[in-house]
Amino acid sequence: MTTSSPALELRRVNKWFGAVHANKDISLSVGRGTIHGIIGENGAGKSTLMSIVYGFYQADEGEILVNGSPYQIDNPQASIAAGIGMVHQHFMLVDTFTVLENIILGVEGSARLAGGLEHARAELARLEKEYSLEVDVDAVVGDLPVGIRQRVEILKALYRGAEILILDEPTGVLTPQEADHLFRILNTLREQGKTVILITHKLREIMAITDNVSVMRRGEMVAHVATKDTDREKLAELMVGRSVLLRVEKDDAQPAETVMSMRHVRYLDRDGVSRLKDINLDIKAGEILGIAGVSGNGQSELMEILGGTLRPSEGQIIYKGEDITNSANFNARDLRKIGLGHVPEDRHRSGLVLSFSAYENTILGYHDRPEYNKGTTLDNSSMIAHCEKHIEKFDVRPTDPTLKASGFSGGNQQKLVLAREMEQDPDILLVGQPTRGVDIGAIEFIHQQLIQMRDAGKAILVVSVEIDEVMSLADRIAVMFDGAIVGELDAKDATETKLGLMMAGVKEGVEA
Repeated sequence: MTTSSPALELRRVNKWFGAVHANKDISLSVGRGTIHGIIGENGAGKSTLMSIVYGFYQADEGEILVNGSPYQIDNPQASIAAGIGMVHQHFMLVDTFTVLENIILGVEGSARLAGGLEHARAELARLEKEYSLEVDVDAVVGDLPVGIRQRVEILKALYRGAEILILDEPTGVLTPQEADHLFRILNTLREQGKTVILITHKLREIMAITDNVSVMRRGEMVAHVATKDTDREKLAELMVGRSVLLRVEKDDAQPAETVMSMRHVRYLDRDGVSRLKDINLDIKAGEILGIAGVSGNGQSELMEILGGTLRPSEGQIIYKGEDITNSANFNARDLRKIGLGHVPEDRHRSGLVLSFSAYENTILGYHDRPEYNKGTTLDNSSMIAHCEKHIEKFDVRPTDPTLKASGFSGGNQQKLVLAREMEQDPDILLVGQPTRGVDIGAIEFIHQQLIQMRDAGKAILVVSVEIDEVMSLADRIAVMFDGAIVGELDAKDATETKLGLMMAGVKEGVEA
């Protein structure tokens, strides 16, 4: 080994899952003390490749070198021994354990803990200070916000001696502020000589934080470039294999009648905490209303009330001119029957049953319709045919309607939910985080579908923590802070500065 050896090198790595060739002859070199991005669409093979490096999967062919030396990595313990740590998209933490308990879990008996828990505390205090990873080690993980849980995962890897840190879609569940803090942490890690591999499909993140980037498409590595020598448009074309429109093209909206309204709506949660404060809102046919705000400022409760899964504590919900607040039909099932579609913010908690097949998930909420039934039982052949149309139109991969929802990547799971709700041709569509975890080609497609629905006269409400998405997709923008709407403006007048100030609760931001 020489000092110029890459931190990690892959040579002609191949991986099959049955007939599926997930990784095809992959070669990759990651320089020591750099941040190396790996991008590609959902299903491109990024996570599979890094799961091989971390020992969850074993390559069927090929070689892995760590610091210039061949290394046999056939399980995560071997990867950790080689100085490799991984932070997964869905965190591997025990919610009922404390931070300290989670970090030492699995290495309780090692020499590293010979001095007991106090030794572990001292080592964690050093790591926290060195890498700006401040965490209360006695806090219960389940009580922590998602950004702090991610810090726990990074600390866990560093505690185990990681010199190479792999992060799989690390900002998919973070607010913009949390993502910015993560990038500061990654910069510190790089400055301290650590090597970071960042798996993502977000081009702005790649351009902002990485030194080099490798592009995967359909299981193959198609390009390696220095970040300074490329741009978002070139990377998007490499990812998808064609030119991609990175902005939303649309004509001016033609708003018509108000389809759904909120009047002086308040909501108190079970602990008596005020989550929504005097909300007044109109959602109009032929228009996309965007809701901007940092996650946790009442957007979820607003969506759940409009979708019929929560009832307001005060105020009125008016649908097509009728006050439905106290109606027996004010529930998610009956609202669907009268023309409301709902794509929830959290596809795992509210959008899918992960143990159900794709074809079962694509009729959830609509399963009592006659076209899916045959006598007293569901018609599987009809449901499968229905799902196949969705898969084709929304380019869901793999193209298997019988595959369990858990077997699809996050972006393809999102496409299944969007297809289910959009293809029912609702009069009003509520969409929470429409492109969370979705790759660049699919983002373009989803945006186009939403614009087509708007142009067909549908009323659409979009909640997104992505400022760029709200600014480019919406016709009118309302901004939420601390459970209240602090301002509303025409999208043509919106700037990132104005919206950022309003998202921080500065109402005068509209005048900025």
